[in-house]
Amino acid sequence: MPGTELDFSIATIGECKIKNPLHYANVDGDSMSNYVGDDEFILYNVYAKKGDKPLAFSKGTLLEKSGPREKIYFNPQHVHAAIVTCGGLCPGLNDVIRSLVRNLWYGYGVRRITGIQYGFKGFLPEYNFPVVDLDPDIVDDIHKIGGTMLGSSRGGNDIPAVVDAIERMNLNIVFTIGGDGTQRGALAVAEEIDRRNLRVAVVGVPKTIDNDLSYVQKSFGFETAVSRAVQSVSGAHVEADNAINGVGLVKVMGRESGFIAAHTALASTEVNFVLIPEVDFDLEGPRGFLASLKRRLVARKHAVVVVAEGAGQKYLSTIEGTDASGNKKLADIGPFLRDKIAEYMKAEGMESNIRYIDPSYTIRSAPADPNDSLYCARLGANAVHAAMSGRTKMLVSLWSNKFVHVPIRMATMSRNYVNPEGSLWRDVVEATRQPVIMKNS
Repeated sequence: MPGTELDFSIATIGECKIKNPLHYANVDGDSMSNYVGDDEFILYNVYAKKGDKPLAFSKGTLLEKSGPREKIYFNPQHVHAAIVTCGGLCPGLNDVIRSLVRNLWYGYGVRRITGIQYGFKGFLPEYNFPVVDLDPDIVDDIHKIGGTMLGSSRGGNDIPAVVDAIERMNLNIVFTIGGDGTQRGALAVAEEIDRRNLRVAVVGVPKTIDNDLSYVQKSFGFETAVSRAVQSVSGAHVEADNAINGVGLVKVMGRESGFIAAHTALASTEVNFVLIPEVDFDLEGPRGFLASLKRRLVARKHAVVVVAEGAGQKYLSTIEGTDASGNKKLADIGPFLRDKIAEYMKAEGMESNIRYIDPSYTIRSAPADPNDSLYCARLGANAVHAAMSGRTKMLVSLWSNKFVHVPIRMATMSRNYVNPEGSLWRDVVEATRQPVIMKNS
């Protein structure tokens, strides 16, 4: 991203000297999977133009490839690993927990795996939450249900107290499953661990249903969110199509990034307007949203609108402060837009019937779809490989359809946004046939 000095180098807590108990190969052609070498990387930028200079390989152009190393840092018999889930719910949390436990237990022979309840607050003595002993039997069926068997919460970022608990528990590895707020907290924990000269690996698994972490091609739960949102759009379309000048209005997640809204529109092909935080729009005026919606109703007698929760905040009363995860508090665009549409159509002397649907919490609490379950299984496996090799202050990412390691510092430096000039938004505009710009000037 512009103005950012790229550095994808991964921190480690020591030299790897222990033979990996996983029996893989080092040569091709023997029908066995190979260990991943420390000299294997994935290019950060795969785009090129004719005449470009050859790429200079550096810490800013290469992402370290994920996978099992021939030598590891930790003796599996000595490892005590912890798993913590933080922030809001998201499809796939239980799938990741299950994958982590099974890969630690069956792959590396780790027998001490502890679940921390209710996010970082589970480390803090004032909450007195009991820990959960984890093994393959306990996690056997958890992927079939939504939520997280460990519970989740926002906040609890008393970093010194968290590290105190890590010391008391004699943890060697901490897996943090969460979004940008969680991973910023994980990085602060890892830095405090460094200051105390402890040998504890902190490895993140990126969870943000909005798909807005940088240098992460896709966050788990995103595909399930889109799939469930498409179901809501289908219902909104039926309702709108069967009413006089019917308007189906669906609000989806997307505080600062409109990826769910954009992908839902493309997947459903029944959406006529998509409103996202990255693309400004006017409500009033001849080229504004309301006038554009009226023209659609006159022409087609019904319309479906998908709005991301962070869109149109300039029209709403500002809510001061942030939530416990550090996210700016948002006003509710859904009911506001519903009421504005009704008022406008009434003033125009046009009968209308508005059906408003907010599926947010039913989506967040849903079990993962098969594609997300598969993705979660692979994220968990690669997180275990990274942690056992002593890597820290990093998270597992998918980039160019390859699993890689990304420093938490880079992933949380800024959010990932829908580019209004990019191909995704172009495809949305072409699919919906909404005006390219809904601005009067």
